[in-house]
Amino acid sequence: MKLITTTALALVAAVAAAPAAAQTNAAQAQQPAQQKVTPSKKALKAIQELNDAVTKNDFAGVPAKVAAAQAVASTKEDRYLIGQLQLKAALAAKDNAGMAAAIDNVAASGYLDPSKISELYLSLGSAFYNEKSYPQAQAAFQKAAAANPNNTEAATLLGEALLAQGQKAQAAAAFQRAIQARIAAGQKPDEALMKRAVAVAYAAQSPTAVELARQWVTDYPSPSSWSDSIAIYRNLNHPDTEGTLDLLRLLHTAGAIKSAGEYANYARAAAEQNNFNEAQVALDAGIAAKLINPSSPDYKDIVEGLKAKSKATAADLEAAAKAAQTGTALIHIGDRYAAMGNNAKAVEVYKMALNKPGTDAAVANLHIGMALARSGDKAGATAALNAVTGSRADIAKYWLAYVNQKG
Repeated sequence: MKLITTTALALVAAVAAAPAAAQTNAAQAQQPAQQKVTPSKKALKAIQELNDAVTKNDFAGVPAKVAAAQAVASTKEDRYLIGQLQLKAALAAKDNAGMAAAIDNVAASGYLDPSKISELYLSLGSAFYNEKSYPQAQAAFQKAAAANPNNTEAATLLGEALLAQGQKAQAAAAFQRAIQARIAAGQKPDEALMKRAVAVAYAAQSPTAVELARQWVTDYPSPSSWSDSIAIYRNLNHPDTEGTLDLLRLLHTAGAIKSAGEYANYARAAAEQNNFNEAQVALDAGIAAKLINPSSPDYKDIVEGLKAKSKATAADLEAAAKAAQTGTALIHIGDRYAAMGNNAKAVEVYKMALNKPGTDAAVANLHIGMALARSGDKAGATAALNAVTGSRADIAKYWLAYVNQKG
C-alpha cells in the first residue's frame, strides 16, 4: 500500500488504498506563510554558506556546513533555518534518513507551532512507508501524534505502519485511538476507518473488536453492520444458548437477519428453550423473506419438528405463570408472551420473576429491556438495560445501541 509520492521540494501525502486519505505539503509546513525568518548576525555567514551548498546540490558538503552553522546558532530562528535548509537538501537528495534528522532539528528549534511539526512528521512517515521502511514510518507517525494529539490522521497511519509489521493488536489500538480522538473532537469517524479498525481487531482476536464493532453499528446502523457486529461478538465470546438467542432476537428486531442460516439458528435456539411459539415466528419470518425453503432438506428438522409441537396459548401462559415456582420459569413464560407480541404482559411476568429467590437479575432486566425496546418505551428500556451486569452486560449494550437509534 503506497501512502504518498515524494517530489524534490515537497512531501505530498496522498494515502492510496488506506482507509483515510492524507494530503500534506511539507514545504508549506516548514514556514509560516508571509513571515520572513531572520537569522542572528552571529550565525548569518554560516547559514549563507549552508544555503550556497544546498543551492548547488553539494550534498557531500552539506553535513559539514550544517555542523558549522549549528555551532554558532544562538536563536530559535537560526536553528529553524538550519533545519529547513538541511531538509531541503535531504528532499533534493531523496534521503529519507536525512529528512528525519532535518525534521528533528526543525522540531527542536522551537520555532514552528506543534501542528506544523506534526504535519512534517506525518509526511516523513508517509515517505518511509512508501519505501517499506515500516519501523521508521511508525516512529515518525508516533512523533506526529505526540506533537499534535488532535492529528487523528497520524494515529490512523500509525495503525497502518504497525499493521504492515504484523502487529495487529497494536494497529487496532492505534485505529481505536484515532476513532476516539475524532469523537472527542465532536466529529463522526469515517465508516471506512471504523470498519478497518474492526477488521484488524477481529483478525488479532482482540477483545477491543467487540467495543469497536458496537461503536461501528452505533454510528452506522445497517443490516450488514448489525449482522457483522453481532457475529464478531458471538465468535469471540461464545455465548450460551440463552445469550445467543437474545442476540438473534436483536437481529430480528433490528431487521438485520440476512441469511437462511441465521433464521434457522434463531428457530433452533428458541426450540432448544422449548419456546416453540418463538421458533415458529423465526421460521415463518425466514420463509416470508424467501430465504428459507421449507421443502429443503437443510431445514427439514426444524420444519417437521415444529409441526409436531403444540404452541402455547395466552390461557396456557396465564395458568403457567400462576403455577411457576422459580424465576427462570417465569422468564421463559415472559419470553413466550414476547413471541406472541404481547410485550406489556411479558414485562409484567419478567418483573414477577425478579421477586423470586434465586432469579438471575441480569437476565430478567435484560429481557425487560428487550420487551420495552420492542414496545417503543425508550426510557424504560434504557433504565432496564443499564441495570444489567455481569456476562449479560455486553448483550445489553448492543440492545442499548438499538434503543438509542430509535430516536
